[in-house]
Amino acid sequence: MPTQKITFTGHNGLELAARLDLPHGPHLATALFAHCFTCSKDIPAARRIAQRLAAAGIAVLRFDFTGLGHSEGEFANTSFATNLEDLRAAATWLEGEGMAPDMLIGHSLGGAAVLRVAAEMPSTRAVVTIGAPYDPAHVTQHFSDEIETICREGEARVVLGDRPFVIKRQFIEDIAAQHLEEAVPNLHRALLVLHAPRDTIVGIENAADIFMAAKHPKSFVTLDKADHLISDPADAEYAAGVIAAWAAHYLDLSPPAPPPGTPEGITRVSEADPKGFLQDIASGPFHHALADEPEAYGGTNRGMSPYGFVSAGLGACTSMTIRMYARRKGWPLDHVSVDVSHAKVHAQDAEAGSRDKIDEFRREITLTGPLTDEQRARLLEIADKCPVHRTLERSSEIVTVLADQTAS
Repeated sequence: MPTQKITFTGHNGLELAARLDLPHGPHLATALFAHCFTCSKDIPAARRIAQRLAAAGIAVLRFDFTGLGHSEGEFANTSFATNLEDLRAAATWLEGEGMAPDMLIGHSLGGAAVLRVAAEMPSTRAVVTIGAPYDPAHVTQHFSDEIETICREGEARVVLGDRPFVIKRQFIEDIAAQHLEEAVPNLHRALLVLHAPRDTIVGIENAADIFMAAKHPKSFVTLDKADHLISDPADAEYAAGVIAAWAAHYLDLSPPAPPPGTPEGITRVSEADPKGFLQDIASGPFHHALADEPEAYGGTNRGMSPYGFVSAGLGACTSMTIRMYARRKGWPLDHVSVDVSHAKVHAQDAEAGSRDKIDEFRREITLTGPLTDEQRARLLEIADKCPVHRTLERSSEIVTVLADQTAS
């Protein structure tokens, strides 16, 4: 997916660094992502979620709060209140680009922030929290041993995630004054709460408090064994998929008419992991799948192989064609299943000689119902008339061109 590096002005006039992940196809909606406490816009979970949403036609703006990542400013001079101002500035920038945010996504303290500002943004229709605290002051537990020093001396250097940060008294005073008790019940937006039961940083009880305080429509999905940062790629993929599917229910993702001659639109395949073989497959804004290779071939086995997809297409088309014919005839066909296997076999009759190999797709069709022998035989004949079968049986022309790089 094309990603643009951008900057916009934050709460105090300093430049904030951001990435705008754009759909390769039609832009159907926009999401604004707020990262976790002392993290950045580039953590793996944020990147994965942005990629998946972009594949579904949803642009994602993820940015570094003041003093973090590549943004200007000093972290020591920030607070939860300044984070809220940065979020508002990000939404204003998007609105100026004609992309006012339809959805807010917040991770950890970023989740508390999006809950706090969502009601102020009229364009926003959906809110997602990931491992968010119900009480923003929860973050002070990371440096609880230093709070007394901070309050007495005005500031102290603490280590968070193996990095040193200066925390000032104003941060502690500000976050202690921040509450979500009024914001969550008055959200008036669809809410999705994602949380891991084993999260040792922000306990699962926070998700329960947020969910119970919110009004419908609301959804709660557990992230099972995930850690707080959603550092496992499989967990990040799961979270991304849940958000994408959920968002489609609450955002208007009506796609434009498909290009002439392609009634089903474009099937787009995008690399999800440059170090492996995992691929994102998007067929329009509503259908998503993963392609991969088995572990034995260097993949992670998180999706069907390319030949698996070809076999699936043949099996699905075969079943549909049989069902369509039996329905038209009024025959008592209760159920159809098709087992497809793929192999390379020697082409004994090929003109080039028996050493050549061809692809063999073997179909085993199960027809359930009180059918006569004649009906079963006829349905077996009809299987060979399925369009995908015919496509595979005859040669096809594949035209390959390089995309225009200036278009993105």
